[in-house]
Amino acid sequence: MSDDPPSHDNSAQMAASAYRLAALDPDFLMGDSTRGVRFLLEYAKAEEMLRAWSIRSTIVVFGSARIMPGGSGDPEDTSSTLMPGQKPRPGTHSAFLYEEARRFGRIASERGGALHPRDGVLDNVIATGGGPGIMEAANRGATEAGAPSIGFNIQLPFEQEPNAFSTPDLTFQFHYFAMRKMHLAMRAAALVVFPGGFGTFDELFEILTLRQTGKAPEMPIVLFEKDYWTRVINFEALAEEGMIKPEDLALFQFAETAEEAWECLVRRGLTVRGPKPITT
Repeated sequence: MSDDPPSHDNSAQMAASAYRLAALDPDFLMGDSTRGVRFLLEYAKAEEMLRAWSIRSTIVVFGSARIMPGGSGDPEDTSSTLMPGQKPRPGTHSAFLYEEARRFGRIASERGGALHPRDGVLDNVIATGGGPGIMEAANRGATEAGAPSIGFNIQLPFEQEPNAFSTPDLTFQFHYFAMRKMHLAMRAAALVVFPGGFGTFDELFEILTLRQTGKAPEMPIVLFEKDYWTRVINFEALAEEGMIKPEDLALFQFAETAEEAWECLVRRGLTVRGPKPITT
């Protein structure tokens, strides 16, 4: 009979998934029971970064991802990838929309407060969905003004990359559309919506519904290019059919240029806080 103590090999216990710290266990964190936790984490991470940058309010810009710089039909001309099967919208009108979104990003950043902290905070920082097209253009304009800008990207089943113009520390990725929409809405002081498709409609009507129901505070909403919006959505018919109140049509206004869009926001109540005057 051996006098040696019995061997106690605990390697199986140490290697078991149950033994992993919950916060370091990817199988647990990505499971069904922690969906609510993941939802909370997506809120908390972006919120922490936005507070670290002292961003109090944003101007949200929506619009088509298919609008290319210079009206090109070449997807390589954008700094972020288009979705598989998504074709660019070439032509001079596409170039016009891109340049006006770019110009608006610059105007809003130069005049709205994103360049000049007031009372330790930044206001009217450009925020987009972070992808190509109109989103890229608005982020680009803010960058050219020397201001920070936000990209709220969404993780999709296919490849999606952020554009190269949102501020790296403010370039987020979300799994949940709902949380992404929440972050787009919760600091929004104004909304400018360029021509777009299903995604743009979804985001526009989300904000319109929040305003219509009083779930969001008053904010100026501008739809860029009246001819497009009145062709694709018959707003007047909605009121005539009693599906919305006639006064709901006053929730938004149309603009045809970047300058006009900015003037419309200011006229409809956008708070603009410039730098504090220097006193001697």
